[in-house]
Amino acid sequence: MTDLNWTAFYLILVNIIAFAAFGIDKRKAVKHKYRISEATLLGLALIGGSAGALAGMHLFHHKTKKLLFRAVPMLLAVQIALLIIF
Repeated sequence: MTDLNWTAFYLILVNIIAFAAFGIDKRKAVKHKYRISEATLLGLALIGGSAGALAGMHLFHHKTKKLLFRAVPMLLAVQIALLIIF
């Protein structure tokens, strides 16, 4: 497998995980259960899952008003720029 294939596989996987994490955390929030930490959710976005995190935020209406999570779209823009550059 080439480096490009591994990169694509990694990005797809981390975005699916980030998307799912936002959905799971929203469900847990509604049911007043133990939650996924904000650090974990932001960490998933930071390591390449910003597209999945942003999609999850909007689809599940979760963490959209939190100031810290407003950085996710900017993080996505930076990650896209890095993919284009490299």
